[in-house]
Amino acid sequence: MFKNDSVWLGMLYGLGLPSLAFLIVDYLKNNIEILKKADLLYIGCVALNFIIFNQASKHYKERTARGILASTFICALIFAYYKFLVS
Repeated sequence: MFKNDSVWLGMLYGLGLPSLAFLIVDYLKNNIEILKKADLLYIGCVALNFIIFNQASKHYKERTARGILASTFICALIFAYYKFLVS
């Protein structure tokens, strides 16, 4: 999974996985009545980055881990904007 060590690759990993998870969660929230107010699911989407950040750190890919961490902050800001200003 982590052959190359690049900040941009880390950003791609860090934005790709939570974006995919966000789409799945958004679909579930729109179609399942019980999950309409479950904002914790969105926090879980951002928390997925910590799993891949941990894997990158274990494999000594510091630049990739930095990209994942930077994208985690971007995702957290997007979540905060969505939660507090849009909703």
